[in-house]
Amino acid sequence: MEENIDSSQKPQRVSIGAPGELHRKTLRIAFVTLLLSTLYAVFRYNILGSVPIKDIPLFVFNKGISLSSLVLLTASFSISPLTNLGLKIPSYYVNSRHVYGMIGFILTLIHVFMSLILFNPVMYAKFFLENGSLTFTGGLSILGGILSIAILWFYNWNSQHQLKESKLFNQFTTSRKLILTTLFFVAVHLFFMGYKNWISPSTWQGGLPPISLISFVVFSIGFTINIFGRK
Repeated sequence: MEENIDSSQKPQRVSIGAPGELHRKTLRIAFVTLLLSTLYAVFRYNILGSVPIKDIPLFVFNKGISLSSLVLLTASFSISPLTNLGLKIPSYYVNSRHVYGMIGFILTLIHVFMSLILFNPVMYAKFFLENGSLTFTGGLSILGGILSIAILWFYNWNSQHQLKESKLFNQFTTSRKLILTTLFFVAVHLFFMGYKNWISPSTWQGGLPPISLISFVVFSIGFTINIFGRK
């Protein structure tokens, strides 16, 4: 389905390799998002929390990557719906939303690879039973993550290789149903990842909100925007 965007804000295809201020500004915003997310993770886990410094390169950095990827993906999916709701979005953000989505997708892939390395009963004991098998909630969280990354890959691939001879296929990959389905599986992944910890502030590392909770709040805002604003 066509996205209802004011003609003065019609998106322009932006290539990550293209030079210019638009490209540089997009990368700067993405970098700052990653930096702030990582600094929060370090502050929460290492400075105020009990996680040793040795875990910064993988465990802690992976937390920062997961938060920044979700922020960028949510922003990418929410910009057009916001314009449909009547909010005046600067043309720069409308034109660069596909790039934010691509960067968010790349960070998501990095998050997946790092998580595969870290995923074991020692690092994520709450997801495993004593016999080494996954708990029910652990399985749901992993399933939600797998399904969401599969749909994101499908969406990102089509945005780069749109099939001119298949208008219906292109409409499906940008349809309201597919976007909301993707966001739903992200919600499943986040919710079952940490909901038990969300309701127990006394267990929060450093006394600060878990990154999964912050991610879920960001997602919830984006999901609501897409429900009401995506055509």
